[in-house]
Order: sequence, then structure tokens, then C-alpha cells
Amino acid sequence: MARAWSLVSRPEGLPTADNFRLLDLGRPELADGEVRIANEWLSVDPYMRGRMNDVKSYTPPFGLGEPMTGGAIGRVTESRSDQFKPGEIVQHFAGWRDEAVLPADQVKPLPQLEVEPQAYLGQLGVPGMTAYFGLLDIAAAQEGETVFVSAAAGAVGSTVVQIAKAKGMHVIASAGGPEKCAWVQSLGADSVIDYKAGTPIVQALGEQARNGIDVYFDNVGGDHLDAAFAHAKLHARFAVCGMIDGYNAADPVQLRYIARMIGMRVRLQGFIVTDFADRAAEFYRDMGGWLKDGKLTREETVVDGLERMPEAFLGLFSGQNKGKMLVRV
Repeated sequence: MARAWSLVSRPEGLPTADNFRLLDLGRPELADGEVRIANEWLSVDPYMRGRMNDVKSYTPPFGLGEPMTGGAIGRVTESRSDQFKPGEIVQHFAGWRDEAVLPADQVKPLPQLEVEPQAYLGQLGVPGMTAYFGLLDIAAAQEGETVFVSAAAGAVGSTVVQIAKAKGMHVIASAGGPEKCAWVQSLGADSVIDYKAGTPIVQALGEQARNGIDVYFDNVGGDHLDAAFAHAKLHARFAVCGMIDGYNAADPVQLRYIARMIGMRVRLQGFIVTDFADRAAEFYRDMGGWLKDGKLTREETVVDGLERMPEAFLGLFSGQNKGKMLVRV
């Protein structure tokens, strides 16, 4: 019997276990052109919190009582398509479940890089592409510039740190707690701010960026974004891919220093990684090269069992992950 998680009520603030329910899906016969996949790895990501609200956005909200979706890696167990054979490991978007039945055109083979399959849900998947295109395209970061990265111990932020260093940039990172800060430092960050240490971010960033910052890669929003405005150099560029600090908050964000963007001519741009889907080959080319050169390190926080999927998701909002948060089915 296949099972999938469903959202049964829309959360107010931080979700709780009561918002989720594990459904029995049955086991339908395959139609022509379909494949059956036994999921092995499931992704949880901060953007999924937005899909729990019934609002119009760049991706549709989760339907109440329906199976949830997300990134997944699995093995084909049955196929009625010429594109895939049983035993192949593939990626798709029918996550939050232990088994998926999909049309073959919604399934993709894994790129041919020398990594474990789950890497394609993290550093070599959507989070990695977000880091790559956000830093190099949206922010147009250049060698020698100073880059400030928030949530640098997460899947996106840790990859931003490593790409920036591979491209010859000076990196100031922010992470929560001594262990995560030490790890981010080991990735090559020139300095790391512990945002849990008690010093206001705006003060800590000022101490580390005496001459200001050229680029801010925003995963957090809130006080980190405000600090970046406070220390932005002329023509600084901000790439905004996430604002996890406000996903469960009811109060509006307060920005004291946002007016500096006028005088400093700051360019702030939000983006969605799917905007760059047609440039995936470029991403894999460069990331593959850095992998071979030993310039990339990845970390995964693994939660075992489909039953613990909501627990893993909620852990994103209390900083329980170092690197990519994954569920191993």
C-alpha cells in the first residue's frame, strides 16, 4: 500500500503535526507511458511553507486532503514507457510519499556526475542551482568583491559560500551556533557571524565588512536584510531567494536602513530558480568541474522514515539542519 502525506488544515504561524495526515493511496495499475517509482530520498525545503497558504504565488498551494509534492529520488520498479527500465534511479517531483506513479515525461534521469543520488536534491539540484544562478547571474558577483551570505549553513547558503570562493570572492557568512559557524568556516568563508551570539547582526556585519559589501545573498530577510542595507556599497546587488525569518511570522518586517538603497543605488532582485531551467547544462558543467577540483563539499542532515517527514520539514525552521535536510524512506 503506497502512502503519502497530506495537508489537512492550513497552518497559522509555525505548522504543527496536526496540520498533516498520512494517507493510504492504494496501488493503481500503470497506464501506457507511466512508470512506478519506489522513492528512496525525499526533499523538504523552506519554500514549501508558502505552499501551505491558500494564496496565489509562483507555485500552486497544496490542496487540502491531497497528496503533497516535492523533490524526490527513487528507483523505477515497473515501467510501461520506452524511456525508463526497472532498476533505473530517477528524479521527479512526487515527493512526500513512498511510491509514485507518474507519466514518463514527468521523470528525469540523473546527470552523470560522480556523486551519490541524493546530492541531486541538494548541492547538485534545486538548492545548488539557486546558489549558482542567484550569485553569478542575479547578483552578478565578480572576483575580488565582498559577498555577505545569510543562512550559510543551509543547503543554498553553504553552496553560495563555496561558489563565491571558487570564483575568488571575499565571503562573510552568517550561521547559528559555534558548530555551524566552524563548518561554514571550513568551507572557505573568510569570516562567519554567529547570529545566535547576541550581537546585533547590523553591528556584527559592520565589524566584519569595514568597507561595506558588494553583494548580499538573502535566504533570511528580517534583520539580516536590514544589516545588508546598512552596509551596502555603491551599486551593491542583493539576490533574494528566500526569507525564512518571516515565513511563519504574523508581523510585517521592519527595515530601518532600507532608505540607503536610494543613495547607494542598491539593486534588489527576487528570483525563482525555475527561471534558469534552460541553463541546467551550464550549472552541471561548472559544478562538475569544481567537484573534480575538490572545491565543493556537501553536508546532509538525514531523517529516516516517511513517518517523520513533517518532523524533518519543521526542523528547517528551528535550524536543525546542517546542509541539506533529507528524508530517507
